[in-house]
Amino acid sequence: MEINTATLRSANIGFNAAFARGLGMAPSLYQRVATVVPSSTKSQDYGWLGKVPRYREWLGDRVINAMAKHGYTLTNKSYENTIGVDRDDFEDDNLGMYAPLFEELGAAANAFPDELVFGLLKTGFTTKCYDGQYFFDTDHSVLDEAGNPVSVSNSGGGAGTGWYLMDVSRPLKPLIFQSRKPFDKLVRMDKEDDPNVFMRKEYLYGSDGRCEVGFGFWQQAYGSKQTLDAAAYEAARGVLMGMKGDYGRPLGLRPNLLVVPPSLEGAANKIVKNALTTGGATNEWAGTAEVLVVPWLA
Repeated sequence: MEINTATLRSANIGFNAAFARGLGMAPSLYQRVATVVPSSTKSQDYGWLGKVPRYREWLGDRVINAMAKHGYTLTNKSYENTIGVDRDDFEDDNLGMYAPLFEELGAAANAFPDELVFGLLKTGFTTKCYDGQYFFDTDHSVLDEAGNPVSVSNSGGGAGTGWYLMDVSRPLKPLIFQSRKPFDKLVRMDKEDDPNVFMRKEYLYGSDGRCEVGFGFWQQAYGSKQTLDAAAYEAARGVLMGMKGDYGRPLGLRPNLLVVPPSLEGAANKIVKNALTTGGATNEWAGTAEVLVVPWLA
């Protein structure tokens, strides 16, 4: 194959098509548990996470809900993925073998937010959120009815495989995916005077983006490393449904998503999908939550 502007343009069209196919190959999972927040600056401040306003009877002047400040800021990071195509493969008309590679590049771009979001979720027992406590912790501080601070837990403890029960029905989900620049474009360096082509006879094609992940309201998620069984699931539901905000205000949470790694898929299905228990009795937890099996949690 003669390498010229036309052949390079044709190859780029083919590579972009394969990349686009990869982007659409599998649905992402991260949006089930994370709110996507568009970002237009280097960093975004989430200090307002410390205060959720409530309605009150209007008597006299309005009461302004001042947003508590916790200094929780997410700074976008840059990520890239690049493929090199040898000039010999152009000259030998051997570009067909690159199609699966560019499809995989697109699939990797599509899955990367999943890797970040669920990778963060796994560290929730040892990573702090907006209130300075670990996201899954036993001593988050809230104010009781009298305005006194009390400790609240959203952690089941344990030392086994982690599993997570969440309320994902709210506008703000338990995690945050902050998107500054999506990973949806393929750029190239394929001019003959590009250093990579001139020095290494290698044409470069890559994708890049900017983003960051973080934690939202800890009250909307319960994490445990205890054995996942009916008793542990019941305890988790009780914690979330009984969760209160400052001054004893019930949050009205409805845990509806049970997030597990592949190794706990059977245990999760047994709890919330089977109509009957092992002994043949009615399973009271059947249909109370959806099971989300996440490979990134393995």
